Amino acid sequence: MYPQGRHPTPLQSGQPFKFSILEICDRIKEEFQFLQAQYHSLKLECEKLASEKTEMQRHYVMYYEMSYGLNIEMHKQAEIVKRLSGICAQIIPFLTQEVSGPCWGRGELEAWRRVAGSEWWALVPLGGPGGGGHWAGAGGFRDRGGWWLR
Repeated sequence: MYPQGRHPTPLQSGQPFKFSILEICDRIKEEFQFLQAQYHSLKLECEKLASEKTEMQRHYVMYYEMSYGLNIEMHKQAEIVKRLSGICAQIIPFLTQEVSGPCWGRGELEAWRRVAGSEWWALVPLGGPGGGGHWAGAGGFRDRGGWWLR
């Protein structure tokens, strides 16, 4: 209740009131200035916290929108994989041995038929030395055996 560093002097019974009106006014003025400075510093701190809160809310909304967009995109990609896997599963049994032979080893072809959509990406060969095929521009995809797939 009293400012820091100030301790009221208790009045003892029988002791007359010794302060003049000017002294009392000066003391009230000092306490008012102290309280006003304290109010000002608390107000600045409150404004700082409010601006930090606004910034945190902005970041939260931004991250929420990003995660929502990524989730939507992930579901789209999963649907694409599921559809393409179904198409491949329907077409591969009709390929002749000369077309499917160089591209796929017998074990790889059988393994691909058992692959679920989520496991597909783990089996896709990456480009590079000894690492499967590579994109050949507008001509299509060139596999390990030199076949051009479109």
